[in-house]
Amino acid sequence: MAQSRKDDHIRLAAVQQEQLADTRNAFDDVDFIHHALAGINEDDVDISAQFGPWTIPAPIYINGMTGGTDTALPINRALAQAAAATGIPMASGSVAVALEQPETAGSFTVIREHNPDGIVWANLGAGRTLDHAKAAVDLLAADGLQIHVNPIQETVMPEGSRDFGQWLGLIEDIVAGLDVPVIIKEVGFGLSAKTIQQLYDLGVRIVDVAGSGGTNFARIENERTPHPSNAIDVHAKWDWLEPMGLTAVDCLLEMARVPTDLTVVASGGVRNPLDVVRAQALGAHAVGLAGAMLRVAMSDGAEGVTEVLNLFKTRIRQVYALLGAANARQLRATDVIITGTSAERARARNIDVTRFADRFRI
Repeated sequence: MAQSRKDDHIRLAAVQQEQLADTRNAFDDVDFIHHALAGINEDDVDISAQFGPWTIPAPIYINGMTGGTDTALPINRALAQAAAATGIPMASGSVAVALEQPETAGSFTVIREHNPDGIVWANLGAGRTLDHAKAAVDLLAADGLQIHVNPIQETVMPEGSRDFGQWLGLIEDIVAGLDVPVIIKEVGFGLSAKTIQQLYDLGVRIVDVAGSGGTNFARIENERTPHPSNAIDVHAKWDWLEPMGLTAVDCLLEMARVPTDLTVVASGGVRNPLDVVRAQALGAHAVGLAGAMLRVAMSDGAEGVTEVLNLFKTRIRQVYALLGAANARQLRATDVIITGTSAERARARNIDVTRFADRFRI
């Protein structure tokens, strides 16, 4: 069943990405104020980023996606080869299936095989124990562990677990007992400031807000739910799918409310290099790419993913130069206008978005 679910996720996520390719999302509510004489030389720009204990060559990473099936293996191989070629960190999909069905482990270990010296993170869902976490890290000789929290997905998933009450305690055990850094991430519905504070109190120091706007796992699980044989059972499928959760922009606008020694990274609905820089300007230390990379890996393999990642690097550097930002610290001082739905939602939460619009200082 787990392998069938993983294949369903790949197939339905790819369909969603085709639909989202030209769709507006919350990142379109974030505009830089153009200062025509602010630009600097591109060669003077440093786009490296500090991601927890890791210094990475660009503010992007390949987020956790898949594993556990024959379909997933070539995707993970292509992503790993591209990560190795570019120096970009990469997370696996959830390795829980490999812990329960060791015969599927090759679709995960292929990542380390093709990226022996790079930064690799294993991935597990919340609700797993410290022993599970240690096994996941060992499986990939991983440099860190992503724990994804996905209560909405689990609720919609026909075979999902709804035992959410133990999650905080299990996360605390893993953070205290694991020898590598732990990254807590959502799966596309966002981490609020309240949730981030809860995680901080448990010892978590790296969070991925993983907002809505990209792959929607509730919709995927809804599509996997069998249709009723008649129209009477209106509860057989979930209708509460859009809008749902917080966008990455929503989450980043709340960052003034979270502890300053956290590493906050962002993902969810990131379509292009400009979205990366937008997220950084709102405070993200780095930005995750998932759906866009899945499409390229499936169509063009490692060569295509490598080309796209290198193009992201180039375009990010060029946007920095246009904005007069020599590094990420200076980028976070650029002037940004927040409008549209994101501004409305922020005002409803008593967040002042005007503070971003007058930060530039010569």
